[in-house]
Amino acid sequence: MESISILEQEYFHLRFGWGNGSGCVNWAMNRLRNNEEGEDLDIILLAAASEMDDVRPIVETLLERYCGTERLADEFIAGKFVAALRIAYLHGFETIHSLDMKFSKLYSELGYVDWLTMLSRNCEYAIDISEFEVPFEKEFDYISNLWTAAKNLQEFKTSYSREKSNQHDVFSKNAPEI
Repeated sequence: MESISILEQEYFHLRFGWGNGSGCVNWAMNRLRNNEEGEDLDIILLAAASEMDDVRPIVETLLERYCGTERLADEFIAGKFVAALRIAYLHGFETIHSLDMKFSKLYSELGYVDWLTMLSRNCEYAIDISEFEVPFEKEFDYISNLWTAAKNLQEFKTSYSREKSNQHDVFSKNAPEI
C-alpha cells in the first residue's frame, strides 16, 4: 500500500500528542474517496470513526497488517518531523519555546537518542540565555539537513557526527563566534 507511510506519520503525531487522530481518519477517507481501500473493512471503520478512542486500535491493526516488521521506526519519523519543524520555524510558525516542548518530549520518548542531545539542550538553554541561540540555530540546521537528505534511519546514522554536534556548543573551542 503506497500511502501507508502517511498513516504511519499521522499515527506518530497522535501517539506523541501532536494530533487528535483526525489525520488518520482523513487518510482513510481519502482511500475511500479514491476507491483504494480494496474492500478493507478496517479502512472503512477508520473513515467512519467519530470517537478518537476508536482510531488507535484500528490504525494499529492496519499498520500491523500492511507494514508488519517493515514499519517505519519512530526515530526515523521523528527525524523527518524535526526537519519539518525547521521549515515551520524558519517561516515563523514555530518558536524556540514551542520547539523546546516538542524536542524535550521527543528526546525522552525516544530514549535520549544521541542526535537529539545537543539540539534539545541548546533549544532549552536558548530560551533564557541568548548566547545559546546561534549554537541552537547551527545544530538545528545541521540535524534537519541530515534528516531531509536521509532516506532511512541507517543513512542518517551513517551521516551524523556527534563530534560535529558538539561543536555547536557555547563552550566548545570550535563553537561559532557569538
